[in-house]
Amino acid sequence: MGSAPLDLLFPPRCPFCRRLLTERHALLCPDCQRTLPWLEGDSARRTGEFFGVCVSPLAYRGRVPDSVHRYKFPGTPSYAGAYGLLIAQCVRDNRAAPLDLVTWVPLSPKRKRKRGFDQAEALARAAAQELGLPVRGTLEKFRNNGPQSHLHEASERRANVLGAYRLREGAEPAGLRILLVDDVVTSGATLSECARLLRSAGAAEVLCATLAQARKS
Repeated sequence: MGSAPLDLLFPPRCPFCRRLLTERHALLCPDCQRTLPWLEGDSARRTGEFFGVCVSPLAYRGRVPDSVHRYKFPGTPSYAGAYGLLIAQCVRDNRAAPLDLVTWVPLSPKRKRKRGFDQAEALARAAAQELGLPVRGTLEKFRNNGPQSHLHEASERRANVLGAYRLREGAEPAGLRILLVDDVVTSGATLSECARLLRSAGAAEVLCATLAQARKS
């Protein structure tokens, strides 16, 4: 079935305000395109431990938190396409040097079963397609720790993710310049832990990208 019949059955909506999109290939409605909390220049970049920089097209405020919550709970996987394109454009705007591989911060198997999909994997696949890069899972989450969103201190967030991830068997990141994707960055603790594992396994560089950043530490 082509996209036109599907559009008649399920008219596309803006992922941030849920208004109907009147232009066929539009990602966002004109109002959100104008008023979302876009980040540019230095404000779009975060530095962190074990990764050089994390780039994000949006701040986590205004309509963004509700949109991300709908994406994850109970789950609107269709948002990944628009989100992934925004992430890819932000990467292009902030990175001139080539990259070799796109990967993501994985959910635990338990949480993935409950949610029905891995939101960071969906973002990574959409961004990789737009960037023309291969995408591959390199990490796995084997300890189902509590959510980072419940913790406020940076030290608590670092302790919560320590030892929660490991390298996948056969991941082979050695020598690669890797784009590591997640949905939102707050303290950067999760991205740092995942980047640490990739760098310890020989990755030449880890660049991080998220849809939004919640605050600067």
